[in-house]
Amino acid sequence: MQHYSMNLTLKVWRQKNKNTAGSFETYPVQGISSEMSFLEMIDVLNERLIKEGGDPIAFDHDCREGICGMCSMVIDGRPHGPWKGTTTCQLHMRAFKDGDVITIEPFRANSFPVVKDLMVDRSAFDRVIQAGGYVSVNTGNAVDGNAIPIQKDKADHSFAAAACIGCGACVAACKNASAMLFVSAKISHLALLPQGGPERKQRVVSMITQMDKEGFGSCTNTYACEAECPKEISVLNIARLNREYLGANLSGN
Repeated sequence: MQHYSMNLTLKVWRQKNKNTAGSFETYPVQGISSEMSFLEMIDVLNERLIKEGGDPIAFDHDCREGICGMCSMVIDGRPHGPWKGTTTCQLHMRAFKDGDVITIEPFRANSFPVVKDLMVDRSAFDRVIQAGGYVSVNTGNAVDGNAIPIQKDKADHSFAAAACIGCGACVAACKNASAMLFVSAKISHLALLPQGGPERKQRVVSMITQMDKEGFGSCTNTYACEAECPKEISVLNIARLNREYLGANLSGN
């Protein structure tokens, strides 16, 4: 693949903390390699800002391998940028053209308050997961993989739901800032397996209750969450979540 260099203009959201007003600031960047990752491009800009005595742009990152779910940015109006099934850290600069103006801002949701610049507090997701409690699985020696027969289609659907990295792109993409895709993925990957059975009804009620406490909006089935999810989690999980929740309430938990 041919490498090339480009000059870009970045419009970046700068905000000191959640209690102060933010605004966009414009930064020209030159000589950006098409093979840089998006976060590497910001690293280059930050090095320049530090040398000039300025405040570097704060943004979340950890693995830079599409696993941790921390790189929560909205790029030109799309969570994680223009590539489908890709986190911000996996986005490369060849997705853009020389001379492009790129707008970068944090995820926008009341449940994800801005910490600083492009960093948001996604601990609401942690509290939803904690509300789900535990799974009753006996400890000890590793159990043989075939000891508990599981239908292949259920195992596949469970594995696909478990791929959710909790990045929050679904919330950022939703006009209602709904967390239903995230919660449904967490519910589904346990509800489909026998190991998740003992706490199944209590889990779904507790997690939905916590989700509502955190102030996430309701789902209106626009499918924006699935379209922007970097792991392409299916909205069919939301239907499963609704069935689980209805069933738990009809049986009195």
